[in-house]
Amino acid sequence: MSGHVPVLVNEVLAAIAPRAGGIYVDGTFGAGGYSAAILDAAPCKVYGIDRDPDAIASGQAMKHRYDGRLDLIAGRFGDMAELLAARGVKLVDGVALDLGVSSMQLDRAERGFSFRADGPLDMRMEKSGRSAADLVNRASEAELAEIISVYGEERHARRVAKAIVKARTGGPIATTGALAEIVRGAVPAARDAIDPATRTFQALRIAVNDELAEIDRGLAAAETVLASGGRLAVVAFHSLEDRRVKSFLRARSGQAPRGSRHAPETGRGRAPTFDVPQRRPVGPGPAEIAANPRARSARLRTAIRTAAPAWPREERRLSP
Repeated sequence: MSGHVPVLVNEVLAAIAPRAGGIYVDGTFGAGGYSAAILDAAPCKVYGIDRDPDAIASGQAMKHRYDGRLDLIAGRFGDMAELLAARGVKLVDGVALDLGVSSMQLDRAERGFSFRADGPLDMRMEKSGRSAADLVNRASEAELAEIISVYGEERHARRVAKAIVKARTGGPIATTGALAEIVRGAVPAARDAIDPATRTFQALRIAVNDELAEIDRGLAAAETVLASGGRLAVVAFHSLEDRRVKSFLRARSGQAPRGSRHAPETGRGRAPTFDVPQRRPVGPGPAEIAANPRARSARLRTAIRTAAPAWPREERRLSP
């Protein structure tokens, strides 16, 4: 894990501003990059949460290195309030979230997240439940088209869905390589050299892991556990993720557009729970992109918790 450098780590560290005695949550522990940076910055405590059992297992050596200052928790960041409460923690000073798939997951062909190396068509972050193969081989053409269109923002979603359904008549689609070739045959090559399978793989991964709903839950959970003055830092990698974070922070900071009789305001009259010091997201610089091409689409949004009470649960759900 020592060789892993997380995206925008210096910017996330500046936003979180670790202090001695503080309590922080790395809601997407992964390879432990953000956790290590926070722990190295100040004599503080970090709770690292990850739904991937491989991340928790590989983080044990790092846990011992920090001699009790790092506590690893298996679970989803959307459940952070309950996971922390089980450890006697109600309020924290900072929460960092790195959304989407991790480099560890992408780089291991056997996890089935990437089209760049052939492996089983899996994509399950928790290694349980419905896999991408289950979805690809059992969903209707209409359902596949909707998933690929909405979650992948793929203009050729119907063509891809039709090609998948046609291909599976000859037998189950079982590997990432097989699926990638099907998609490449249905989607014209892009001028920007991005692999035609990119959007479809993104869509299936999001659907398998219910990622957008988990973002909603995670942001609301962060609102609950952050103490007044606590800091939130969220890194997103594509527009679907970033729009959700932006929408949440605009609403919670009182910057959301006013509603109409057709679309009433949510949270009307409620005190803002976050201050957003910088409205526009922060992206990586040329040097970071050159060193890590995966960082090119990263966007960091930050906020500071006010003293206002968290919004009621029924008002936390974001629009699709």
